[in-house]
Amino acid sequence: MDTNAETTEKTGGWRGSRKVWLDAAREAFVTSGIDAVKIQPLALRLNLSRTSFYWFFPDRAALLDAVLADWEATNTKSLERATQEYAETIAEAVLNLIGVFLDGGPFETRLDLAVRGWAHQSDEVAARVHAADAARLEAIRTMFDRFGYSAGEADVRARTVYLTQIGYISMQVRETMDERLARVPDYVATFTGRAPTGSEVARFRARHEAQ
Repeated sequence: MDTNAETTEKTGGWRGSRKVWLDAAREAFVTSGIDAVKIQPLALRLNLSRTSFYWFFPDRAALLDAVLADWEATNTKSLERATQEYAETIAEAVLNLIGVFLDGGPFETRLDLAVRGWAHQSDEVAARVHAADAARLEAIRTMFDRFGYSAGEADVRARTVYLTQIGYISMQVRETMDERLARVPDYVATFTGRAPTGSEVARFRARHEAQ
């Protein structure tokens, strides 16, 4: 078999693909916990042979590490990008950040909750959660710094924004989109000390009501 053919077989076809196995593992993890992420049950779910798994991952530990890497790329990186988006005011910057967490946004709250649950069983995972939290807080602090807040105020406001959202996740708060959107202007005023303008709120609502 030539190299190109071998590469094709390792990334698709009847063996599935790395993404197919990873997506299945993530869904099992989010819905049933870390103990559900096992090779044979995933193979049955995908209607693939168990040996197909080993074309993409050397073992279960590598798959679990890929789930963690996917969580970091999906959630931490999306939050960091939001804090760096263009904004003329701090209110607009915080609206950009809040939008990440809404339904249809890139931050996957069920995945974040699942990883935090996993951290209670693993010191290694707990360390990665702590590192992710630190990176997210630093990104939000930097956002406030950019708009002229003092170091101490930027730190406390960043914590207020982030810990509020983590509270939403850990408490599994259920709100309709209308309820959440109605609260957003007051959240922004609380987080920043400055009320968003009507046009800023209108743009935010239009963007997320469309989702």
